[in-house]
Amino acid sequence: MPVALPDATEDELRAIIARHADLEGALLPILHELQETYGHIPAASAPLICAALNISKAELHGVISFYHDFRDAPAGRHVLKLCRAEACKAVGADALAEALLRKLGIDWHGTTGDGAVTIEPVYCLGLCACGPAAMLDEQVVGRADAEKLDRLLAGAGA
Repeated sequence: MPVALPDATEDELRAIIARHADLEGALLPILHELQETYGHIPAASAPLICAALNISKAELHGVISFYHDFRDAPAGRHVLKLCRAEACKAVGADALAEALLRKLGIDWHGTTGDGAVTIEPVYCLGLCACGPAAMLDEQVVGRADAEKLDRLLAGAGA
């Protein structure tokens, strides 16, 4: 089970922002440190980032929503990424995804009610010849099917 991440305080958020604010292109380093520290981008950081970098909330939201690995809420104990690229779709990724989402009772970027699994789309895992591809936490899985993913999730305690 992962270590619980700390709750963000305004002073801590300001310190993270200040460490990077003078860099050219400071937004991404700030977001990466926030994500690494808290497991997500805390909502309380948005007005602080916008003020420090003189950007709008819309600009900040655009950057956070553009990059798949930034999240606005903590992920589950396990993160399952399913490839959505054409090579994987050609060998059944869509059906696999639909079945898994239905079974877990969540949608893309959702987390199961027990906090065990967050499911995310990705657009290539580099296993194009072995699709459908998936990644559970840091373990890449080629030729994924429902049974293989069920075994991996069960083995991870999810």
